[in-house]
Amino acid sequence: VSYDPNERIGKLRQDQFAFEQFSVLDTVIMGHHELWEVKQERDRIYSLPEMSEEEGYKVGDLEALYGEMDGYSAESRAGELLLGVGIPVEQHYGPMSEIAPGFKLRVLLAQALFSNPDILLLDEPTNNLDIDTIRWLEQVLNERDSTMIIISHDRHFLNMVCTHMADLDYGELRVYSGNYDEYMTAATQARERLLSDNAKKKAQIADLQSFVSRFSANASKSRQATSRAKQMDKIKLDEVKASSRQNPFIRFEQDKKLFRNALEVEGLTKGFDNGPLFKNLNLLLEVGEKLAVIGANGIGKSTLLKSLVGQL
Repeated sequence: VSYDPNERIGKLRQDQFAFEQFSVLDTVIMGHHELWEVKQERDRIYSLPEMSEEEGYKVGDLEALYGEMDGYSAESRAGELLLGVGIPVEQHYGPMSEIAPGFKLRVLLAQALFSNPDILLLDEPTNNLDIDTIRWLEQVLNERDSTMIIISHDRHFLNMVCTHMADLDYGELRVYSGNYDEYMTAATQARERLLSDNAKKKAQIADLQSFVSRFSANASKSRQATSRAKQMDKIKLDEVKASSRQNPFIRFEQDKKLFRNALEVEGLTKGFDNGPLFKNLNLLLEVGEKLAVIGANGIGKSTLLKSLVGQL
């Protein structure tokens, strides 16, 4: 792997408990490693009881460098990113230890985006994000000029953001131009062409083999049979490797056969000490219908499902 050493690389970290002693805002700013080091050294010198002449010159240089890195707008930019990933203002100056585990990953996403590097590595960036935050992330990434390498199982997200797809399958890595849907079309067509070409070659080999078998002992056609045998030897079948993908499925066993109505809810209300999550809910779901429950994190989606199955 090679890249320009002058290029900065940023990545989405997965160690969400590594910054417990830092404030949420500082955790985001730490995404720009060079800026953070300048800020730390600058703050260290300013915290000294007395500053030497040498330290005075040094802090002057640090201030200039800090300005070149847009350090004076760092907190504002970090705060905007935190709001974008759903972290409210009142938590920005608090410690990471007070942030819920799922939201810690959101802070780390803001950290990766704050770095604004030349190359950005994102491993499952949409995990723990709701729909609105995913749409926000799509917009932010599409506005960036960074080269990005993204791992994701969100097909819609890949369609909205990616310009190329790298498919690791059949023991090889193949790169396709286009988004996820375009890659799927191209990959499927390429495999179908491979199978079709092999089928044609097998049919051609069978025809040649039939001729050789029939006329190899015939003196008048033995030369033709020999020629056909040589043609047959030159035909090479393309290797068709087995896919490493697995196709899981889910099977639900029914205790009893349903007829028209699968689920009927009347006047369902549920809440906790801080107030109701939902009240007077009426719902009718017929057999075969598929209902998506959407909403912001913490709004009560899981509570609703648990209530419907009698777990609450």
